[in-house]
Amino acid sequence: MASLIAVSQTQLLYIKPRLVSPPHQSRSVFLPTGLPAGVRGLRATMPRKAVIVSAATAETPKKKGESKGFVEEMRFVAMRLHTRDQAREGEKEVKQPEEKAVTKWDPTVEGYLKFLVDSKVVYDTLEDIVREAPHPSYAEFRNTGLERSESLKEDLEWFKEKGYTIPEPSSPGLSYAQYLKELSVNDPQAFICHFYNIYFAHSAGGRMIGRKVAEQLLDNKALKFYKWDGDLPQLLQNVRDKLNKVAEGWTREEKNHCLEETEKSFKLSGEILRLILS
Repeated sequence: MASLIAVSQTQLLYIKPRLVSPPHQSRSVFLPTGLPAGVRGLRATMPRKAVIVSAATAETPKKKGESKGFVEEMRFVAMRLHTRDQAREGEKEVKQPEEKAVTKWDPTVEGYLKFLVDSKVVYDTLEDIVREAPHPSYAEFRNTGLERSESLKEDLEWFKEKGYTIPEPSSPGLSYAQYLKELSVNDPQAFICHFYNIYFAHSAGGRMIGRKVAEQLLDNKALKFYKWDGDLPQLLQNVRDKLNKVAEGWTREEKNHCLEETEKSFKLSGEILRLILS
């Protein structure tokens, strides 16, 4: 659910009518409302067959990735929130100490267990929400094959059998889970943003983290948290298709609101990720 590597307002383009004064077969019309103040209310002489395009019908520029579906928009916004060192498309400037790249990767088993426990709290919550579906669209995401709760449960059992003490959930995981519960009822677009970023980040940067921890702490044992039944690329594509389908019913404003939640999802996931180094 975490990645090592973590909208602007669309400008309206107005198509201005051409003001002409033909000598014959002309009529006077008022330009439609919704145009810039300097144009609105002008009386223009137009040819009978001329077409007036107002700001209300003018096309606005598409958002990056919009032509490929809403998931591509989500991916683009997420990539922009990485730094240039983390991703080629990254644009984020480091302002806070916690945003700086980790210069010394020194995980501990105790910290890793905290990460796994808090991750399980979040995945348990996500899967409960999808199962109960307080908004009907959530039902689309049942049994996608990306679910992680059961895998995490088995991994924690393995650590317990090896003699490790399993910690109680801590503030990062509990706070994030509570936030997801509130969003799922009151703000479905924001909830979908977190759903996407949690599952898709884990399938990418999350697997990188799993490999590094396994090499350093677990004698290269691959946990079930990083294994999926079936072909992962196909599972991800199936969920992309479902996300695009759900977003087709949203207004542009609702889509923008979903995208704007991306930074919050990075922040909350990052707090859980940093437990590995605690």
